Amino acid sequence: MNKTSDYASAGVDTERGALFLANLVSWVSKTAEFRPGTGRSVMDIGYFASVLEIGQGLGLALTTDGVGTKILVAELAGKYDTIGIDCVAMNVNDLICVGAEPIGMVDYLAVQDTDPEIATQLGKGLYDGAREAEICIPGGELAQLRDMIRGVGENSGIDLAGAAFGLVPVAEVNVGRAVQPGDVVIGLRSSGLHSNGYSLARKVLLEDAGLELDQVLPTLGRPLGEILLAPTHIYVKEWKALKHSRVTLRAILNITGDGLLNMARIDAPIGFMIDHLPEPQGIFHEIQERGQIPVEEMYTVFNMGVGFCFVVPEDEVRDALNILARFPMEAMVIGHAVADQEKKIQIPGVHLMGRSGRFWKL
Repeated sequence: MNKTSDYASAGVDTERGALFLANLVSWVSKTAEFRPGTGRSVMDIGYFASVLEIGQGLGLALTTDGVGTKILVAELAGKYDTIGIDCVAMNVNDLICVGAEPIGMVDYLAVQDTDPEIATQLGKGLYDGAREAEICIPGGELAQLRDMIRGVGENSGIDLAGAAFGLVPVAEVNVGRAVQPGDVVIGLRSSGLHSNGYSLARKVLLEDAGLELDQVLPTLGRPLGEILLAPTHIYVKEWKALKHSRVTLRAILNITGDGLLNMARIDAPIGFMIDHLPEPQGIFHEIQERGQIPVEEMYTVFNMGVGFCFVVPEDEVRDALNILARFPMEAMVIGHAVADQEKKIQIPGVHLMGRSGRFWKL
């Protein structure tokens, strides 16, 4: 592995981060005892979203996420009108994984300086994301943190995060418990990097390779900055179309940080054989080749072209694909579920096996 360009050297130590998270969760999980009745959690911490029982058979689904270091690309480009979409997407795409219909989101914006033009662009992005997700943004928080927030230019630093909420009948909370061997995985194309892996992407492309955001690389056909700032696709409408059909959704999976390893989150003794992956978009090839990133690192960090998955019974695949054909992101069968207590994710086409939070070369 080239230690000058892997995720840890780019500033993200996933192993140390896992220990950090485990120590935090060990205390946070104890708070369940404070709400033994209404308001209790109906699931363990660690799935895509959390659900609290609020009475009359209803659950309140909650999730929180931010845009991450993709913001630094927006600062370099002086273009902030897409990262608001990312903020909405990173939250609502997690929310629908438990079967909850998104209702709204609140945002948290920390800034080094209060530039009205930046606020206008951020607000437009949040509006566009909310429209696509069919949610409202009833409020949020603005914090002026000049001594804490730093950006790539003078007074340019910002951080943007959100927390989304939705409703789901408690009896319909979906954590993948119903997945059975032979069920089929339908993958939907990603719109690019989404909002994951930008520490590595920036280090390889902008720092080490010295590329400029306005460069048009022959393999990409568009300016690099335009591709890096392509907003995360919001999959709410696709999910709603399937939810209101006769298709049985055994599991709903957002392919975010950790890539296809997210499939191992389901609460069933199931692994997945992913044997029909589409060709990743050109941006992934540029990162891999310019940074000499091993394939196992790429698939551990990035979505590699698949942004969202639905697991459905084999005899319902055709109906699901017919419904998903109405939407812009290509949908395709990428694999199937297999019985596996270790919950391995196997990708034979690139000779990888995923287990315990990372992919390994076979």
